[in-house]
Amino acid sequence: MSQVVDRRYDFVFLFDVQDGNPNGDPDAGNLPRTDPQTMQGFVTDVCIKRKIRNAVAAVAAGKPGFDLFFQTQDAVYEKRILNNLMEQAFDGAAIDKKAFKESKGKEKATEAEKAKKWLLQQYYDIRAFGAVLSTGEFNCGQVRGPVQITFSRSLDPIVPAESAITRKSVTTVEDAEKQTKKDGFLTGTIGRKNTVPYALYRGHGFINPLLARDTGFSYEDMGLFFQAIQRMFDLDRSASRGLMSLRGLHVFQHSTALGEAPAHVLFDKVVTPALGDGAAPRQFADYTITVLDSLPAGIIHRELSAADLAATVFPFAVQ
Repeated sequence: MSQVVDRRYDFVFLFDVQDGNPNGDPDAGNLPRTDPQTMQGFVTDVCIKRKIRNAVAAVAAGKPGFDLFFQTQDAVYEKRILNNLMEQAFDGAAIDKKAFKESKGKEKATEAEKAKKWLLQQYYDIRAFGAVLSTGEFNCGQVRGPVQITFSRSLDPIVPAESAITRKSVTTVEDAEKQTKKDGFLTGTIGRKNTVPYALYRGHGFINPLLARDTGFSYEDMGLFFQAIQRMFDLDRSASRGLMSLRGLHVFQHSTALGEAPAHVLFDKVVTPALGDGAAPRQFADYTITVLDSLPAGIIHRELSAADLAATVFPFAVQ
């Protein structure tokens, strides 16, 4: 089952948030992201992929070939400098770096391809999502990843709630002296917290076998990917995010690389109606999710559950 993915997959995922901020906007004071016309909330693909990367790092910790190229902010300094990692690829692929700098044309492209192949073998997230690997003097080209994810959008409009919070501490000695002089005692600091009372979000994803062939993205990789989606919120808890939970993961398997139906036709089979104007959803049970069973020929649908977490590979049978 370590063979390269050889058929199309499309998927729908549902998740909710309660009293948390699923994806703050740094250009808007970290308010939850919203569509200004519909006031629906949205979560970027980059945010979701970061959570998936973090889950992959936890599930596949120490396993050769499953390192992350794009590390978290908690990673050591050296592992976050991408050009250094690209230079390491030349060492790993036993490429003469001095000769590479002096080479041109086809010779240079051939050596860069060797370095890119080494990176694909080492880093899971390059195999899955792709990467720009041409930012430094050790140019490894570019990789277009087979796994792509859309923005996720809330089914109904959201109304962010703002809450004042206090901290009975101060950051500097100067602040402490200023407060004590003014109030006679240390009053602490006041801040604000922006949250969504409740929202159910829907996102979509695609796995392209034609690009999987180029990166070596295997069925084992895909199994880990879907496990990471199922675990991504449980391994990414923080006070600011409130209670976030995966509420559904619907995967459509095609029988060929080109596929038997457009993705939107399959996505329409997972019906998630909004509650409408004036509604104030506060729990997942407020919504009704329906999956239509009239699938095009050659398509298999499966909703992945907690039981699939024990699988070492993606649970669909490869015929």
